Amino acid sequence: MAGCTQVPDSQAPNLVFIMADQWRGDALGCIGREPVLTPCLDRLASEGVNFTNAVSGYPVSSPARGMLMTGMYPMNSKVTGNCNSETAPYGVELPQEATCWSDVLKSKGYATAYIGKWHLDSPHKPYVDTYNNRGKVAWNEWCPPERRHGFEYWIAYGTYDNHLKPMYWNTTAPRDSFYYVDQWGPAYEADRAIEYLDARKDNRQPFALVVSMNPPHTGYELVPEHYKKLYKDLDVEALCANRPDIPAKGTPMGDYFRNNIRNYYACMTGVDENVGRIIEQLKRNGQFKNTIVVFTSDHGICMGAHENAGKDIYYEEAMRIPMIITWPEKLKPRTDTVTMTAFADLYPTLLSLMGFQKDIPKKVQTMDWSNALLSGKELNNIEQPYYFVRYDQTSTGYRGLRGTTHTLAIHATEGKIDEIILFDRKKDPYLMTNIATEQPELVKQMKERLKQLLIKTNDPFADYLQ
Repeated sequence: MAGCTQVPDSQAPNLVFIMADQWRGDALGCIGREPVLTPCLDRLASEGVNFTNAVSGYPVSSPARGMLMTGMYPMNSKVTGNCNSETAPYGVELPQEATCWSDVLKSKGYATAYIGKWHLDSPHKPYVDTYNNRGKVAWNEWCPPERRHGFEYWIAYGTYDNHLKPMYWNTTAPRDSFYYVDQWGPAYEADRAIEYLDARKDNRQPFALVVSMNPPHTGYELVPEHYKKLYKDLDVEALCANRPDIPAKGTPMGDYFRNNIRNYYACMTGVDENVGRIIEQLKRNGQFKNTIVVFTSDHGICMGAHENAGKDIYYEEAMRIPMIITWPEKLKPRTDTVTMTAFADLYPTLLSLMGFQKDIPKKVQTMDWSNALLSGKELNNIEQPYYFVRYDQTSTGYRGLRGTTHTLAIHATEGKIDEIILFDRKKDPYLMTNIATEQPELVKQMKERLKQLLIKTNDPFADYLQ
């Protein structure tokens, strides 16, 4: 969109988009379902719209981020898996030619900044010399300026999980000039965000700032001790006693959950504190009133639930995410427990909210909920797609729908359906029992709706849903 930059209205809203990585939807103190301390986010939720039924349609880092940045589902965003050396031969990375929402804002005259985890570039040889590029799979890569999609100010990295000694590239740094920081990642990133906000407080040009914090991603133990101390007396067995999806003590995944949950919560409390620092700076600077603030996550995490340590799965722990949106000038505070917003929907929703609906590219496929957001109306008839794509065999993997009450997931191997899963989330909130064989008519109906969505979004998986 070069050459079409406009001078924006000085009253155009700012955007501060803060996302964590791997933050489960129920893990906010104000929701009351998990014993996690999040006072700053609880306060933010009370000041805006707290969507407690938000989801990630592809609960894996790079694909979720690719959907967010392009507004397209994975077969069209081209980010069909995590960006690493295994997926690199298949072109799995954010296309340089894609028009991201940040490109749109840049073209409208916004100042733009990105701080933190990016994870949308494919590693290439000679690999950058970081610990996570020395094993069988290389993960980390520099993002050159021409691939930053309109972001001018840049303190970021590809992916790197040593949270206590993170690494970054600054705006003008070449590929071989990254640096390490002896500071917990979210604290360093909040410091840089506060500096950015201060530099813009007397500037009438609107800005869009992304702060992408890696915790509570794996590396749970890499969190400052003062956050760990808050959970040293947490009764984990009492927590497990109410969760039929958590395997028994003494089993590999049961012990994995028990060994990590305290540090997972500690990471969240640390992120919460640093999000709070950013919000307080917005308020001190007089920027909060006309700034849209978003807090969310790319996906959740099972962490041992359902015998699964990871997130690339259709269970609620992986799919559901936090989503808080504040804008004091336009949004009345409320909790929306019904509307099933999605991480990827933030592309069209935010651009519409900011007054740029006509500038949303025709290729954008995700859903615009700006009218409901502004009106306060809860929408109870939304279905969101679910994806897990094999990057090397895109006819293999899952497609599904998370409907109002049921979750459907269909697995195919080389074009042949070999598994159908259906859960009733109302009767079975922990998704313990597959009822697909008991509800053939419902499976048929949901499968047909899924097929129509896949046809509409040019996904060849639709051919297998006969």
